[in-house]
Formats: sequence, C-alpha cells, structure tokens
Amino acid sequence: MAAEKKKKNTIKKDSPPSKAKKSKSNAASKKKDKAKELQEQLTSEKERVLRLSAEFENYKKRKQRELDDFKKFANETVFRNFLSAVDNLERAIVAAEENTDKAGLLEGVKLTHKDIIKLFETFNVKSVDAHNKEFDPNFHQAVTQEETDDFPEKTVTQVLQKGYLLHDRLLRPAMVVVSKKVKKETEETKEK
Repeated sequence: MAAEKKKKNTIKKDSPPSKAKKSKSNAASKKKDKAKELQEQLTSEKERVLRLSAEFENYKKRKQRELDDFKKFANETVFRNFLSAVDNLERAIVAAEENTDKAGLLEGVKLTHKDIIKLFETFNVKSVDAHNKEFDPNFHQAVTQEETDDFPEKTVTQVLQKGYLLHDRLLRPAMVVVSKKVKKETEETKEK
C-alpha cells in the first residue's frame, strides 16, 4: 500500500498543472492587468488635474488683469464728459482776463455749473436735501450749532457745503449748522 501511495504521489507530481493552478495564475495575471490599468488611470487623472490646475491659474491671472483694466478705466466715461465742463471753465477764465464784463463771466460760470449738474444727473449723482430738514447723521455732518427759536431743535438751519449721493450711497455728507433751543435765563441767574 505504501508503494501504491508513492506511485500516486509521483504521478501527481509529474502530471500537468491542475485547474486550480491554472486559475491561480489566471487570477494573478488578471490582478496584474487590473493593477496596470488602475495605474494608467491614476496617471491619466493626475495629468488631468495638473492641466486643470494650470488652466485655473491662467484663468485667475486673466481675470485679475481684466479687473485691473476695469479699475483703471472704469471712470473713463465720466471724465470724458467732464472735459466739456473744464473747457467751459477755461473759456470763462480767458473771457474774464480779456473782458471786465462781470455779468458775462457770471453767466458763463452759471452755464458751466448747469452742465456739471446735468452730468451728475446722467451718472445718478444727487445732492442731499438738507436745508430746513431734521438733522440726520447718516446724511449730514454738523459743523456747529446755532441757538435759535426760529427752528425746532435739531433742524438744519444752514448748509455750508452740499452733500451728494451716488444712487443710494453717500459720497459726501452735507456740512450743516444745526439749531438748538435758546437757553432762557431765569430770574436767579439775572440777579447774580
């Protein structure tokens, strides 16, 4: 019996590889192929990410250049429109030097002022209405107070410098004089 077992073992050793061995080697080659495929996919994705990263950096640089240009030339239209007002003022200066006609000079300055106000309206710049209005620190800057009984307390009595809004945003507050009640002297303070 021992001899028969030995023969069977030798037969098994000398026989061609079994199905189990073939399936193991197929599985191993499939794993290698799969690993190679995954490695190629990983390399491809890395390259894609690098390209996207480079494209994004170029996009950021391009947008920054566009933003810088926009900031640089954003007011071009406004200033182009102001050139006519400057031209009118220069003509008024020349006319004042050549003529002593104050009425003509005044008329020229008034027309130039009117042109500037039209430009303001074109670009939605409006003056802050302050005179005889209640003091509002959001739109008014109090320079001084005036004791008076002619106006209610905290009322703008005088506008020293106009304020302006661009759309609804304050460009400059109006510089104003604000009323306050007159302190009435009592009999006791008069006697002292």
